[in-house]
Amino acid sequence: MPEVHVVAFAGSLRQASYNRALLRVAAEAAPSEMDVEIFDLLPIPLYNRDVEDAGVPEPVQRFKDRIAAADALLIVTPEHNRSIPGVLKNAIDWATRPTRESPFFGKPAAIMGGGGPFGTIRAQTHLRQVLEGRDMAVMLKPEVYVMRVAEKFDQDGRLTDEPTRKAVRAFMQAFLVWTRRFVTEAAARGR
Repeated sequence: MPEVHVVAFAGSLRQASYNRALLRVAAEAAPSEMDVEIFDLLPIPLYNRDVEDAGVPEPVQRFKDRIAAADALLIVTPEHNRSIPGVLKNAIDWATRPTRESPFFGKPAAIMGGGGPFGTIRAQTHLRQVLEGRDMAVMLKPEVYVMRVAEKFDQDGRLTDEPTRKAVRAFMQAFLVWTRRFVTEAAARGR
């Protein structure tokens, strides 16, 4: 039985997204001690305080509940305009409100992504700032910035690049070790 439960999501809504495909590769590469639950951000509406005040929409509540039940988060992000995509920022905005009840607070997290000639270096840096602002413990190494991602997958969304597969496997193993530290500390505190 897996000892670590991870909720994972991609910052892309496109079904044929390379980052959604990279997320599936990461889930498949996870060590047997890690269970990866993929969450789809598609049903989450645009954040609107008026909507929130009237009652948190069901897809948002489900997202928050899944995050709360997780030991850690894995986020796979494309890069849009040198930053994270709006859909990803929107989901984070919903999940971190109200601040005092945010399920993000204190969770370990890891980030990866694939893009053009620079991969997703700038988006990951920006996302790390956002997550650290919620007191999340974001794994720093190893890093997975899949450069020229379109060349690494076939037309059916299957990863064809063995060095990328090896990097993702090492990343997921390191993420298990990273997450165990926080799960162990939480257990010792009786949480």
